Amino acid sequence: MPEELALADQLRRRIAASGPISVAEYMREANAAYYAAGDPFGAGGDFVTAPEISQMFGEMVGLWLADLWIRAGRPEPVHYVELGPGRGTLAHDALRSATGFGLSPSVQLVETSAALRSAQRERLPLAEWHDSIESLPRDGPLLIVANEFFDALPVRQMIATEDGWRERMVALDGDDGFAAETGTRAVDALVPDAVRGAPVGSIYEHSPDAATILFDLLRRIAAQGGALLAIDYGYDRSGIGETLQAVKDHARAEPFADPGAVDLTAHVNFQELANIGRVAEMGVHGPVGQGRWLAMLGIVTRARTLASAAPDQRSAIAAALKRLTAPDEMGELFKVLGFTAPGWPTPEGFA
Repeated sequence: MPEELALADQLRRRIAASGPISVAEYMREANAAYYAAGDPFGAGGDFVTAPEISQMFGEMVGLWLADLWIRAGRPEPVHYVELGPGRGTLAHDALRSATGFGLSPSVQLVETSAALRSAQRERLPLAEWHDSIESLPRDGPLLIVANEFFDALPVRQMIATEDGWRERMVALDGDDGFAAETGTRAVDALVPDAVRGAPVGSIYEHSPDAATILFDLLRRIAAQGGALLAIDYGYDRSGIGETLQAVKDHARAEPFADPGAVDLTAHVNFQELANIGRVAEMGVHGPVGQGRWLAMLGIVTRARTLASAAPDQRSAIAAALKRLTAPDEMGELFKVLGFTAPGWPTPEGFA
């Protein structure tokens, strides 16, 4: 029986026996099954990420890391850490670029999918794999990259009703479907004061998993040194609005249909992540648009160099540059947020 059908049946039995589950729990179960099932990346999968669009993206990440490490005094040992590293494309390109500037860290990949680990091993045979952040090395600075990682973490959805804020739940819909419904438990305390007075029907999203993971990583960086680079699509300021979405075969899909067969994501609240950094007493840089960040690191010059070396690829390189940096493509929707350990230099790209 296909994995997605097994999961759907499991969720139906669970909801029938115990009642609706939270949107966050539904998203957690569905994405765990989805990423365990295989490789969703690239033209033959469900979506394409920035590293798959062009090597230039990973090269700029590697340049950013190397520059920061050099100005921090070239500490050793040092560890490259990637959260949810996909096929390993970003790490491969970033490390190739960083090595040119003398940065040759150990490679630590946090990945639970056996299928994706296999793809990563082809590009990064010397990497070490981790099921969670707990087993990451503790003997030197951590240079952590999280590209399109936080968007896949579960979000709780709170909805404004005439009786106050309630959590959105996932219930059975008919004989075999699922649908969101308003729960009964009051959750007003989980909603920030700035949006608590929103009109009835308004939705506020919060990702406790993202907050917990980020805070734990920042505590490690504070103790060991290093930096964290988060790149994702999202918004600068907390607000109301539902952003949960599903993607299948490069097209939008229904979030509550076929759990485990579609990719579920939600926009990242960068203001919330930045505030966690400040509470952790880290250097917080950004967020800024991905296009601006890449431009400040020199991606336009890099594109010219590549086009000069391969004139037959000039159009493809220009198209990739546009997709990564143009405001109407990934340039504004995707944001970049950096964190640095106390005493580490201010990184490039955020001025």
